[in-house]
Amino acid sequence: MHASARPLALPDLTAIQSLARDDMQAVDTLIRDRLASDVVLINQVAEYIIGAGGKRLRPMLLLLAAGALGHHGPRAHQLAAVVEFIHTSTLLHDDVVDESDLRRGRKTANAVWGNAASVLVGDFLYSRSFQMMVELDSMPVMQILADTTNRIAEGEVLQLLHVRNADTDEAAYLRVIERKTAVLFAAATRLGALLAGADEATQQRMHDYGLHLGHAFQIADDVLDYASDAQTLGKNLGDDLAEGKATLPLIHAIGRADQATAAKLREAIEQGDADALPEVLAAIQATGGLEYSRQRARDFALRANEALDGLEENEHIAALRGLVEYAISRDH
Repeated sequence: MHASARPLALPDLTAIQSLARDDMQAVDTLIRDRLASDVVLINQVAEYIIGAGGKRLRPMLLLLAAGALGHHGPRAHQLAAVVEFIHTSTLLHDDVVDESDLRRGRKTANAVWGNAASVLVGDFLYSRSFQMMVELDSMPVMQILADTTNRIAEGEVLQLLHVRNADTDEAAYLRVIERKTAVLFAAATRLGALLAGADEATQQRMHDYGLHLGHAFQIADDVLDYASDAQTLGKNLGDDLAEGKATLPLIHAIGRADQATAAKLREAIEQGDADALPEVLAAIQATGGLEYSRQRARDFALRANEALDGLEENEHIAALRGLVEYAISRDH
């Protein structure tokens, strides 16, 4: 590709979903089939959270990465379902740990059935995902997913250590979101390349794309917690503050605010004080915390796009580039 040539990106999420529609329908059918259990409560809770919809971004990433390199079919569908089960199980556990009561605009599973049911059904989804990956009889696949789920668990614990910790800096924040979010994006895109029989260098490109996209996606998500509204966001605005999580907009504000304001911001994190939200928002605005965080998301988005450079441009690569733009420009 000439340096002056600008790679094409599909224009919006609707166009990307349209490209992946047939494959995603096959994945959804497989998900519902493999959710089945003779334990009624498992069916109820699992169907509730899977049925909540969502964008199914992680399985779509796997399908698009595989398609970009020429692979389509049932093995990709099965691995995409595995990735979605892993993600869903982490949501169930996350909402318990965070004591959340709203996700995607409706009550969380733990708010409906209680914490015990949410944790245990999360365990069911984790173990079902491992049953499904074993069926594919591929040691490299199992290695990637075993390592990834372990990293995600590390990220959960790491985040717990930073709850109500006003000393959390940007480097610590990035370590958490790498493990909690970016590694599963990276696993999805690497697995797509692996299924397609790509060489190690191409697998690494797809891994890097997913990793950088995951960073961009999560930073943009954390911006929305201070820049959106509850109806658009589908959860309570300021939830991160109420949970005592120091995300990038607030970390930046603490580092740039005057001493008295910084002290109040630190206290808000340490107390998990949602009532301080107006004051926190004012400080974030005054210090440019939102724009700084958006720029960091754009930095990672650029690196995601660069990871795709050198691969043969096609409609699926254009879709992957479109997802980069979507990650940093969405409003929910």
